[in-house]
Amino acid sequence: MRTLPPPSNIPPEIQEAWDRAGARLGLFARGLRCFSTVSSTNDLAMRFADLGADEGTVVLADAQTAGRGRRGREWFSPIGSGIYVSVVLRPSGESKQFPHWIASRLTVAAGVALAEGVRASTGLPVELKWPNDLVVGRRKLGGILTELSTTGADRPAVVVGIGVNSGLTVYTSTLVPVATSLEAELGRPIDRAPVLVETLAALAVRYEELRSTRFDAILTAWRAFAPSLRGAAIEWESPEGVVRGHAIDLDTDGALLAQAGDVVTRLVAGEVRWR
Repeated sequence: MRTLPPPSNIPPEIQEAWDRAGARLGLFARGLRCFSTVSSTNDLAMRFADLGADEGTVVLADAQTAGRGRRGREWFSPIGSGIYVSVVLRPSGESKQFPHWIASRLTVAAGVALAEGVRASTGLPVELKWPNDLVVGRRKLGGILTELSTTGADRPAVVVGIGVNSGLTVYTSTLVPVATSLEAELGRPIDRAPVLVETLAALAVRYEELRSTRFDAILTAWRAFAPSLRGAAIEWESPEGVVRGHAIDLDTDGALLAQAGDVVTRLVAGEVRWR
């Protein structure tokens, strides 16, 4: 097995914000590990998890060389331009099996926490787009990647990755029309430390709600961050081909309910295009 890379020193601004937050960080308070450049914070957090890392372990990097989003898409992650962080969670407790809904509900909970963290630290009126995007208008500001691990440790783990475009950067031609950043939206330099800390503090609260079977509170918060969801025109793939319809709501597992004609379809994975 490859050895884990040694962590770098925690940047002073991160340490200061971390210390100020204190107990608000909940299970994440003692688990921070910082790195300069990694292939992917999710991959590294998964390696920590497989070696038995405690729940609440946090992997933060300045840059990713192989960052990825949902469905294996590349996540543009140059140094100094984003917040790239992944956390290790063990929501099954001592059980060796996850509930069937764990990935979808955790993605919803993490999305709410990210939106809350960004709003609290910057005041930016961000919104959520199912299943995992943080947006400003029609431009993507950040995203969530939830992955499961059932190997390498006595208890299975979930790794939740969070990426936020924070600094101004030169995007690739394919990203220019669809991506934005905190600095681009606010017109001023951004300190990533408050964004990171407020997001993780919010995630600690939302994760506890999830474990306490209070997903209804998380759903209510998610809907408030997604005011344009209901009635939005979408299309999705089915065995019969592309279907066009509109979004209705999320169900109690975090899946998207969509309607085409008189038929309501529950969408869990796959590609949904917002028109």
